[in-house]
Amino acid sequence: MHVSNDRKLAQVCDKQGFFAALDQSGGSTPGALKLYGIPESAYSGDAEMFRLMHEMRVRIITAPAFTGEKIIGAILFEATMDGQVDGKPVPSFLWEDRSVVPFLKVDKGLQTEANGVQLMKPIPGLDDLLARAAKLGIFGTKMRSVIHGDSKEGIAAIAAQQFEFGKQISAHGLVPILEPEVSIKAPDKAAAEATLRAELIKGLDALPEGSLVMLKLTIPDEPDFYKPLVDHPRVARVVALSGGYTRTDACERLSHNHGIIASFSRALINELRVSMSDSEFDSALAEAVDEIYQASVVKD
Repeated sequence: MHVSNDRKLAQVCDKQGFFAALDQSGGSTPGALKLYGIPESAYSGDAEMFRLMHEMRVRIITAPAFTGEKIIGAILFEATMDGQVDGKPVPSFLWEDRSVVPFLKVDKGLQTEANGVQLMKPIPGLDDLLARAAKLGIFGTKMRSVIHGDSKEGIAAIAAQQFEFGKQISAHGLVPILEPEVSIKAPDKAAAEATLRAELIKGLDALPEGSLVMLKLTIPDEPDFYKPLVDHPRVARVVALSGGYTRTDACERLSHNHGIIASFSRALINELRVSMSDSEFDSALAEAVDEIYQASVVKD
């Protein structure tokens, strides 16, 4: 690991702050643009859609509040990683100009639900993508699967798949963020969380010494329920997704979970609109950053 990676690792493991998830991809992009104030009728085709999304993301990452002072890392979509800002590749800009550690979303979406869960689709070309990401200065990756209910068999399959991909990612010198999301609509959410925690501990215990992963989890129903994961020697950091909770609700729930910080997407950018002046946009983003930072750092 070279010096820059050592500095990134120290920031990821120890710094006060939170992660910004800027990784909406193909399926969720129209919804994110619509929320931002750009209806589907305003563009035609994927190229135009991703150009508009890139402009939105550039506006976010160049805003005054988007710095390593409160934001530890940012999770990018592949097209954003390949894009530029101020003539620099986005990952270089984030680290060199903003002191924010760049991560990459690598999954290709979800399979249809079976056994109460949605596994990830296969990820063809993953090794090539990881090699390219490492060259661009990406520090780690993220991949999401979803749990809809307390199915022992389904949750075991979810954990196994996350750790399997995690090994492939670690082999490229990148730190994987495993994201087995428990749906906030799961009727037996707390029971599913108990099953998931047991499966994750099993998987973490089996990792070779010196391995490090991060975990991105739904905020549990019971405060501090994931403390054994926070304290596990193979876990660099546990971050929480907002999962459809409003920002206020997500921050309130997060504040009761010691050692867990935010990695919010919708809850970070929901108030931002394309029609805002730069000063309105910057102050709305600063307000969101402050609220999420407080919930990540100040615990009840």
